[in-house]
Amino acid sequence: MRNILLTISYDGTDFCGWQRQDFADRGRAVRTVQQTVEDALEKLHKQKISLQGSGRTDSGVHAVAQAANFYSPVDSIPVEKYPVALNCFLPDDVRIMDAKVVDENFSSRHSATSRVYRYFINTGKPLASQMRYVWPIYYKPDLDTLNEMAACLRGETDCSTFAAAGDKSLSMCRYIDDARFFYEGDNLVFQIEANAFLWKMVRSITGTLIHFERMGKDAAFFKQVLESRQRKNAGPTAPARGLFLYEIKFDGVRRHV
Repeated sequence: MRNILLTISYDGTDFCGWQRQDFADRGRAVRTVQQTVEDALEKLHKQKISLQGSGRTDSGVHAVAQAANFYSPVDSIPVEKYPVALNCFLPDDVRIMDAKVVDENFSSRHSATSRVYRYFINTGKPLASQMRYVWPIYYKPDLDTLNEMAACLRGETDCSTFAAAGDKSLSMCRYIDDARFFYEGDNLVFQIEANAFLWKMVRSITGTLIHFERMGKDAAFFKQVLESRQRKNAGPTAPARGLFLYEIKFDGVRRHV
């Protein structure tokens, strides 16, 4: 039995997140990415297959490279054929980009050393075709101010300020390797990399930073809000549509969960 790692891209607009939810809608299943890919795996293998993802993206959040592994009971399918074979059973808003055999003890969730997210903010006049994938704000924030505030997040950080109500994490602390803004044409991109994230944490940070920059606040003010550990002091949560799970890394330093 082979342990196979998939790289999965998806448009999260019409999904209720990554994680399978079989009884979420009055006892009925809702559409999730995990369930959709597991259904395709079942059709290919003629039996139920369990898929483990590296992270749980929320409703409306997209992925460039989600990582997920499963144990295949079939050895006759060459691993390089899995993307083509599975894509035949998948809808257009989910694509398998790559597949490879990994060690039998490998886990997409527990072997990951960091996750990278990118949030796309349009500062110009987005096309209609872009609107599912950007947050339009119709002005151009100051890059230096944003990066001075974002720098306060790096390192071992208590992220209670950005924890959504109902988050069940045992610890609010995360190790943030990178947090920075840069422009790509009319898109302002916020990239953040950490060992793991709280529920809606990236969207909360993004919305807060944009809100504070618009208000004329500086890094010292943002640091005070961060250290207050009070969600009420943060800004609004950015919409899901601009957020992408961009990369999963397995070759870094393994830190706490």
